[in-house]
Amino acid sequence: MRLILICIALIGGLVSPALAHIGVGQTDSFASGITHPLHGADHVFAMLAVGMWSLLAGGRAIWVWPIAFVATMLAGFAAATLGLQMPFVEPAIWSSVIILGLLVALAIKAPVWLGAAMTGLFAFFHGHVHGAEAVSGNLISYAAGFSLATVGLLAAGIWLGFFAERSIGKVALRAMGGLTVLGGIVLIAG
Repeated sequence: MRLILICIALIGGLVSPALAHIGVGQTDSFASGITHPLHGADHVFAMLAVGMWSLLAGGRAIWVWPIAFVATMLAGFAAATLGLQMPFVEPAIWSSVIILGLLVALAIKAPVWLGAAMTGLFAFFHGHVHGAEAVSGNLISYAAGFSLATVGLLAAGIWLGFFAERSIGKVALRAMGGLTVLGGIVLIAG
């Protein structure tokens, strides 16, 4: 736990926007909702990492953490569409990639409730971005689309982790966490 706090403090000292959400395109349909998370490396890395970390934790975390992610992502979306302004959204998003990657790379164990709270916090910011980018119109359809894509990415993270762990071992799963950290650093350098 001490290592997590040190990493968070170091990342906080490097805060700069990832600028990952410039010119997002259409945000008014189910199809655009599905494609949005798939076009953003920040979303892909974070959601795959949540899936992998939940697999590492095992037990109830395999389903509780992904559900917490989707639920709080939708809460963040709703908050943004209702006009709630949040500071540091972009730094929170790229930080989520780095921190989640570190949790996988270091095989950090956490109680189910703490993992749900952490993934939920990050998901709120990811959802807020979706809501801030959304145009008035078919918000429910758009939210359904990005929720479905998110569930797919979370499941893919669990599947990738399971495949890596079964075929090569935990070291492969942890290496994917390390690659996620590198991806987050690339986003910062962007």
